[in-house]
Parts: sequence; structure tokens; C-alpha cells
Amino acid sequence: MSEFLDLEAQDGIRMPWNVIPGTRENALSCVVPISAIYTPLKQVPDIPVLPYSPLRCRMCRSILNPFSIVDYVAKIWVCPFCFQRNHFPQHYSSISESNLPAELFPQYTTVEYISTAETGPVVPPVFMFVVDTCMIEEEIGYLKSALAQVVELLPDNSLVGFITFGTYVQVHELGFGLLPKSYVFKGTKEVTKDEMLDQMCFFAGKRKPTTGVIEELQKDPWPVPADQRASRCTGAALSVAASLLGVCVPGSGARIMAFVGGPSTEGPGSIVSKSLLEPIRSHKDLDKDSAPLYDKAVKFYDQIAKQLVHQGHVLDVFACAVDQVGVAEMKVAIEKTGGIVVLAESFGHSVFKDSLLRIFQSSDNDLGLSFNGILEINCSKDVKIQGIIGPCASLEKKSPLSSDTVIGQGNTSAWKMCGLDKKTSLCLVYDIAKKDGSNTIGQAASGFDQEAAAAVMAHLVSFKMETEADFDPIRWLDRALIRLCSKFGDYQKETPSSFSLSPRISIFPQFVFNLRRSQFVQVFNNSPDETAYFRMVLDREDVTNAVVMIQPSLISYSFQSGPEPVLLDVTAIAADKILLLDSYFTAVIFHGITISQWRNAGYQDQQDHEVFAQLLKSPHEEADTIIRERFPVPRLVVCDQYGSQARFLLAKLNPSVTYNSDNSSHGGDVIFTDDVSFQVFMDHLMRLAVQ
Repeated sequence: MSEFLDLEAQDGIRMPWNVIPGTRENALSCVVPISAIYTPLKQVPDIPVLPYSPLRCRMCRSILNPFSIVDYVAKIWVCPFCFQRNHFPQHYSSISESNLPAELFPQYTTVEYISTAETGPVVPPVFMFVVDTCMIEEEIGYLKSALAQVVELLPDNSLVGFITFGTYVQVHELGFGLLPKSYVFKGTKEVTKDEMLDQMCFFAGKRKPTTGVIEELQKDPWPVPADQRASRCTGAALSVAASLLGVCVPGSGARIMAFVGGPSTEGPGSIVSKSLLEPIRSHKDLDKDSAPLYDKAVKFYDQIAKQLVHQGHVLDVFACAVDQVGVAEMKVAIEKTGGIVVLAESFGHSVFKDSLLRIFQSSDNDLGLSFNGILEINCSKDVKIQGIIGPCASLEKKSPLSSDTVIGQGNTSAWKMCGLDKKTSLCLVYDIAKKDGSNTIGQAASGFDQEAAAAVMAHLVSFKMETEADFDPIRWLDRALIRLCSKFGDYQKETPSSFSLSPRISIFPQFVFNLRRSQFVQVFNNSPDETAYFRMVLDREDVTNAVVMIQPSLISYSFQSGPEPVLLDVTAIAADKILLLDSYFTAVIFHGITISQWRNAGYQDQQDHEVFAQLLKSPHEEADTIIRERFPVPRLVVCDQYGSQARFLLAKLNPSVTYNSDNSSHGGDVIFTDDVSFQVFMDHLMRLAVQ
């Protein structure tokens, strides 16, 4: 395992198969596709920064690297991708085996070049705040205070725009403190760049605004009948923001930051009618095609996505409401532009407030926002690119490297990343094109990275659930796992008891078991907005974080021992223990019944019980560390055994003891479920794998 982490630390990449199968047939029989999870801006210590332009192959445009073959006498290098012979330019004339440029050092497989191309004037960062006003006064108050804090943290040279929307869209002119001025657009239709130019005659954004316009923010004045939803034109407001940025600052690093407090009911991109008799679409409605507005809204946001990608701008959405707001429809625009999404119950919730501040605060854990990256991939002739799953958009640069099978953003060898940060990761999926060769399948298992494989399978199953009709994710995962185990397991035919897996693969079935039960596959009890949110966060995170989402970590605190990791199982619960569950989106501190009774009796405040006071404090300190390092900020749930919020923990545990089990739990708990336990799952897997 450690060698895979070393590779990630050096190059920001993790691959399920670190020994790549030699032929197409071998690759297909590996079940988990040949793929990689890559973090382009990963902070690599001691990375060399070279003060000149990269030396490119004149045929395939790949860059001189440690795998190139170099003839030091003739001053020629051979490209490892296309085998083209290239002459070194004049400034490499002193190259020799004892005098190598940094890009040929074997340890420097990742280097950075200082761009010497003429980039033109540096445009200051641009922030366009798009604020929903169809909310109760309390929510508007929370949002105003959050925005006032953010404005103080903006870089001094930033350009800022401010748009509010409700029944109509208002673009505020920020230059005049004494005489506030705004341009009003109808909420029922899209606004093109030409219409924008006609109406606004034209004004540019203001550098770092006064907080006056935020302080004067008020609830949408239009009356709302008791049996109807507020008239909210989210789509029109985002259309105005996109067109405005396209007119003012095309090609610059600009972000539209939308703060939405309810569903869009008016104009383009609306997701539900105004009548409260009509519920907002659920997963069941989407499966049955009985959500009439869904496809139309997705199509609208796809157009917005194309416009923003062309302009090089990012869409961030902060959705804070008890009901859905339409994140499922907006997903295409947020993901293609590399935007940030935060989902919370209220603008007063710490998940929203802390996440928003983290975007702008500079600290050890800051996001390091970057704009307008272009990712190009080059492969040798036997490898093709199927596509990328993650926050990027295809530049439609078709090449011989593109595979016929397309996954995610495919049919190209170059992608645009309008917005990315230090942790943004992409899942790259490849195809082996070579038809014949030696069978290397036996060696492949020696380089199998189980965590990376679990993350790739989670990306794939989420993608297939969204794009393939009548796709059965459980069956697909089960069949993939059975094929993998029968390929790489050791067993005698028809004898399940003889089945065993090498340590390289032995934890993978456990990951798949938890993936089947995760929020990415089990959409029951989640709204389409929540599911879209979970998948968007998964698609931009690295392997370590993806594994926490799939299989949460559980730490136990007790008087007998220090904090120790325990199995994600119901038997971990004990009356005299505290458990800390980290499921990425939620951190749960769970007190056993005895601990909670002592705490309620106030023992921790007595002088003789300092050890108990420390025991109560330790999980909170660990949870604070998790919350500080993570984005979006997770929700903290503090609960007691048999309390209502204990469900956050019980839902994630392996149900090895249920209400109909023969073995009673030893002072632990019982889960009321008909789900199979991991042991039953493994028994079935072994029986099917040896057939």
C-alpha cells in the first residue's frame, strides 16, 4: 500500500492497476478498467520549477521526460510515445550524461515550467454574487452577515458584481453609494448578450464594493398566496450573470456565486410549478419519467454550461433550504465549469457559513483556487482514452488517441478546467488497443491498488446510474466483483471453503459491500438534489477522501485504551465507549448509554473525574481537526445510544447483529434491518466465485 501512496505524493496519481495488462483481452478480463485518479495541482514537495519552455516532440507534441531515449553524442532524443527522433535546440548543447537538465532526472516525473508565452495583462479576479431574495427575513439576515464577512476577505483588486433575483432579476450598479441604481430584467425569459448591451448601455463591475448594497438587501416584495410557492427565477438570474460576464470579462478567471434558498418556479430552468399541491420531483418521478420540467431544465443548464466554458467562467452554487432547490438540474453546469457546490439546511448553518469563509480565507487548508486550466493527455499507440469523469469539459479535440467507447467527457484528448483547486481530482479511463501479445494477467494482481479501484468503481457506477436507462447498479457491482474474485482468487472448483484472496485484493470485497450500501448507489431516502450533491463531491475528490465516503472510518474511545480504529460493525457499540464516525459529509460523535448517563449527571465537572472529562473532550478535538481540513465542511452530529440521531451511525454499520439474529449482542446494539451482513455477503461471493 505504501508504494501507491509514495507515487501519489510524487505525481498526484493513483491507479487501480500499477502493472498494466499488455492486451485488450487481458485488460477486459481485469474487470476494473485501466484508469487513474489524478490531482493536477497536488502540492508536491521539492517539485522543480524550470524557468524555460518545455521541449516538445515535433510529431505528437509530448514533452521531453525521464523516459525519453537520449543520444548525447548526436544531441538527439527519441519520443517514448511516437518514437520520433528530435534534435535538441541550441541551448541544450552542453547536455551530457553527467550534465542533465532537470526534466531528465529519473526522480522528476512531474515538473513545472514557468510559462514564457506572452499572456497579456493580468486580469484581476472577478466575483459575481447572485442572491435569492425569496426567503424569510431570518434566512436573509443570515445570508447578509455571511456575505458581509466575505466582502471583507476579497482581494483588494477584485472586481465584483451583484445580482438579486425573485420575481424579477435586478443587476445592481455598485458605483454610487448615495443613489442606488439597478437594471431590472424579466424573470420569465433568458437574456442574450445583445439584449444586455442594449439595456445597460454599458457599465463595468466595481472593485471591491461597499457593504451598503448587502445591508440594504430585502425580501422580494411581491406577495405570495398561501397555497403557492414564491415566484423565483433562478435560471433567468444565472443567464443574466453569464451574459454579463461574457460581455465584460470574457476569458478571465470569473466566478458566479449563486446563493439559492428554494426551488426555481419561474422562467427557464424552473423545476416545479408554483402550486404547493404539486410536490418537487423525487427519484421515483425521474425513474417513471413523470417529472415534466426536469429534461427541459437540464437542457437549459447545459446551454449555460457551454456558454460559461466558452467564456472560461465558473458557476458555484450554495443551496440552503429544507426542500430541494434544483441542484440535480444545475449539476451539468456546476460540474463542467469546475464549480463548488455546498448543500445545507439553512444559511445560518455552520456547513454553509464555514464552507463559504474557507473559500476566501488564506490558511494552511485554503483551497488555492485556480482558473482556466487546459489538460492534455498523450498516450503510446496501444493505449486509447475513453474519457474523464470529473469537473472538466471536453475541448472536442478529436485525435487517434480517442477510444470508440466513451465514458464521461470523451472523444477528445484535451479538456478545459474553468475552475480547479489544490485538491480537484479527475478519474481518467483508458482502453488497451493492442490485439495480441503475451498473457500478463498474472502479474497485474501484484500492482493492484484496492483503494483506487474502489474509488474508480464508485465513479463508474454513479456515472452509469445517471446516463444509462434501466441500469441496475447492485447487479453490475456484484457481477464485477464475482468476475474479479474468480479471476484472481485461489480456490478449488466448486469448493467455497477453499476460496482465498491475496492480501493485495482481500479488502476490495469489503469496499464493494459498503459501496452497495452507500448514498451513491442507494438513492432511497435521498432527494435527487442530495444524490447529485454527493456525486459531484465524489467526482472532484482524491482516492483517500473517496474511500472515506464509500467506507467511513470509525474510532473508539474508552477508559481501557487510547483512541483506536475499530471495525465498521454494530458490535463496535458498547455502553462504556464513545465512537467517532467520519463519513466525509458527516462527523458523528456517539456516546454509549452509560457514558451519556454519567455526562448528564455532570460527573465531568467534578474534580475527581478529570479522566472522564478528557474522555468526553478527545473525540471533539479529533472531530474539529477533521472539520478544519475538509471542504465542504462536514456536518457535526453529537448523539447518544438509543437517541433519535443515533441513526446517522447505525445506517453506516455492518448489520452483523439484527433483530432476527441468533447471536445476541454483547452489551452492544441491534440494527432493525433486513439488509445482509458482510459475512453473508462473503459467503455468497465465495460460493459464486468458485463455480
